[in-house]
Amino acid sequence: MRIDTFTVFPGVIDDYCGHSLLGKARERGLLDLRVHDLRDAGAGVHRAVDDAPFGGGAGMVMTPDPIFATVESVDPPRPLILLGPAGKPFDQHRAEELAGGSGFSLLCGRYEGIDQRVADHLIDEELSVGDYVLAGGEAAALVVIEAVTRLVPGVMGNAASATDESFADGLLEYPHYTRPADYRGWAVPAVLTSGDHARIDRWRRAQSLRRTLDRRPDLIEARGGLDDDARRLLAEFDLDGGS
Repeated sequence: MRIDTFTVFPGVIDDYCGHSLLGKARERGLLDLRVHDLRDAGAGVHRAVDDAPFGGGAGMVMTPDPIFATVESVDPPRPLILLGPAGKPFDQHRAEELAGGSGFSLLCGRYEGIDQRVADHLIDEELSVGDYVLAGGEAAALVVIEAVTRLVPGVMGNAASATDESFADGLLEYPHYTRPADYRGWAVPAVLTSGDHARIDRWRRAQSLRRTLDRRPDLIEARGGLDDDARRLLAEFDLDGGS
């Protein structure tokens, strides 16, 4: 998996991706991460990449030439994705799509944004990691890189970890417990220590349904609501209140 990232803060991307799963994936050759400093193509002694917007207004705008010059010089893998608040929401489904390819590229915006001609004539799509505004696209790029890379075969030690979790099947993940079985008087649910793996699976599914109903009812609605099997499962574990 090759991922090229274009940014004015290459150290932010490179340093973070040198740790944990991402760092191990790079060491093992599963992730080919290339970080490009847009200031290398900046103007003048200060390597400027921004200028005042036409028409006036607060802030500065990233100029097109450093971006075009840098992208065209390295011929990065496509799609080339701009990270910004006006993009389509980035979700687990899009992460899975990107993980199924051989690579992609990310452009990190800064200041008030980028010259629209970059969006019109260079990038392939725009993605947003949430309905809020960040100082720049670097944090969003790290979200995308991590969400996608962990789905690449071989990156995670346990392949089931990438499928048995929140959003993998449109639900939030069930709660987890570990040792000790009793901590300060708070005991692990008895079903998890019963050894009955079929019942444990049903309990976890019921917990996922209940948690999603409580916290993200929109996800339940997107699935067409609760079917009869889901309602019976919630009732089996006395979780059907308020559903």
